[in-house]
Amino acid sequence: MPATPPPLQSATAPPEGGFATLRALWPYVWRFRLRIIVAMVFLIGAKAATISISLLLKQIVDALDPKLAPLTVPVLLLATYGALRLASTLFTELRQIVFARVMARTARSITLAVFEHLHALSLRFHLERRTGGISRDLERGMGAVSDLLDWTVYTILPTVLEITIVCVILIRSFDASFAWITLGTLTLYVAFTFAVTEWRIRYYKAMNEADTNANARAIDSLLNYETVKYFNNESFEAERYDNGLKTLEDARVRSLKTLALLNIGQSSIVAIGLSLLVWRAAAGVVAGHMSIGDMVLVNAFLLQLSMPLNYLGMVYREVKQAMTHIERMFALLAESRDVQDATDAKSLIAGAASVRFERVGFGYDPRRSILHELSFEIPAGQTVAVVGATGAGKSTLARLLYRFYDVDSGRITLNGQDLRAVTQSSLRAPSASFPKTPCCLMTRFISTSLMAARARPAKKSSRPHAGHRFST
Repeated sequence: MPATPPPLQSATAPPEGGFATLRALWPYVWRFRLRIIVAMVFLIGAKAATISISLLLKQIVDALDPKLAPLTVPVLLLATYGALRLASTLFTELRQIVFARVMARTARSITLAVFEHLHALSLRFHLERRTGGISRDLERGMGAVSDLLDWTVYTILPTVLEITIVCVILIRSFDASFAWITLGTLTLYVAFTFAVTEWRIRYYKAMNEADTNANARAIDSLLNYETVKYFNNESFEAERYDNGLKTLEDARVRSLKTLALLNIGQSSIVAIGLSLLVWRAAAGVVAGHMSIGDMVLVNAFLLQLSMPLNYLGMVYREVKQAMTHIERMFALLAESRDVQDATDAKSLIAGAASVRFERVGFGYDPRRSILHELSFEIPAGQTVAVVGATGAGKSTLARLLYRFYDVDSGRITLNGQDLRAVTQSSLRAPSASFPKTPCCLMTRFISTSLMAARARPAKKSSRPHAGHRFST
């Protein structure tokens, strides 16, 4: 099975919203459809065993009630109770064993796809973006994929399945008010959680942004350690980093405060719902409509539902956070490639390295051109020195020859082949019959340019073709 399915095309817009993100994620997950089906079977088995435990507990309590039957020890029921406990744990662990590969491989596949896409992007993208910020987004995204699948399979789906089964049992076995109280509590809890979490998400995004900025500043400063030392800017860099950390600190404090408000509201709703259900069950026992076993059953169901309810708020927050991280990672995957191979691009034909610039025009910014209809030729086996002032475009020639950028006008040919008509991999890769093109050629081209520039400074000119001196 390949490590990565076909990734998003470069022209594809990044996914916006939860459903769009899930659609983009689905092809990576669905490759493991067999494991997913098996994991779902184990999930159903685990929940069936868990709910059966409560039903069996009711039978055990009723069997011990002297008013209903002679007082004996229900050995078979107790043995079945233990077996169901074991089955619940066994099915849960088997589900984890089966699904573990899905989570790990999916996270690996998407992260690798983004990494390969980043290498395929043009030099312009990497010069305009901070490496530290990109690295942070990639790291968070990889963890978020595993977290999203983890919460979905281990918490969300089991909780929905369990709540559905419990409500059906309550309706069929007891008064409908039990089911209405349960559903009302769940609805109010979910609505409150979603509303407050949506309000809180702005603070979480602000915290993430502050974290990314602070991390980017630290990495950029350390990567340029020598430059910082040259200008004695240690204190300035520390102050910039501290400003980023202060913003991060304030964002974290706001996020924690709003989290406390959310937890208080959730606990209040759960407490009210549980109190109402226990009160209805106790009234039924006193009125003789329910047995002690029924009281135990309702109480056990309440305990079963209260545990996932306590986690629901956290799960929703974690899922929203994971969605945010995955969106940022898919946004990297959707970055367009400025330099792309043509659909009919062919491999470079090896031969003598003859380079020709034909009326080449280029500018990093459309408002300011660097090269103006520049033409020259480097015959095979010859050396050309490019002399010019700083910013005249000497390094730009090397970047264009490597196709880090495409020319705005004109063309560059290698042995008569337009660089835009050959694949980038064949252009940059050495071969047995053509081992020095263009890597070795470029090294000599650049080094000769630098030596020539130092030996005889050229007249300053804003038009590179006028300020260059070519010799062979």
